[in-house]
Amino acid sequence: MRLLHTAVHPSLARVDSLSILKRDATRAIALRGNRILLVYTERYEDYSLPGGGLEQGEDLVAGMKRELQEEAGALNILNVKEFGRYEEYRPWYKPDFDIQHITSYCYTCTVDLELGETSLEHYEVSNGMKPLWVNIDAAIAHNEKTIALGDKKGMSIERETFLLQLIREELCALE
Repeated sequence: MRLLHTAVHPSLARVDSLSILKRDATRAIALRGNRILLVYTERYEDYSLPGGGLEQGEDLVAGMKRELQEEAGALNILNVKEFGRYEEYRPWYKPDFDIQHITSYCYTCTVDLELGETSLEHYEVSNGMKPLWVNIDAAIAHNEKTIALGDKKGMSIERETFLLQLIREELCALE
């Protein structure tokens, strides 16, 4: 899968001499014209692609479909295709490793416009997560405003905004 971007937290001058916790995740890209299925998180005031970490031994596509169903209630997930991977190196907050290396595998797919029930985890409910079909330009502008003005800026919103911009450039132009 093609590499879209590698992000390294500014506090990490070098990553080669550190102990690394590896985490694989998936992200789903479901478009309808210039509208995209996203998850809005009230706590962080941001839009993100539905997705998350893989379970032990889980296949990438199966993990993407599971996360898309759980977070967005997506129905009839079809036409799954590779889009690319996004790599991140972040500080780790527990003493067992120095840093975390997250690889997000992104896939395009089609889903029904009408969404079913979500299966959000407790922390996702308390963070105010909800799935929405959003105009991609509005989502990008919202995230950019949160980055510029908010105190909630982190690597996740930077990843999501980068991916949304790339999706707009490469996929929405094809519509």
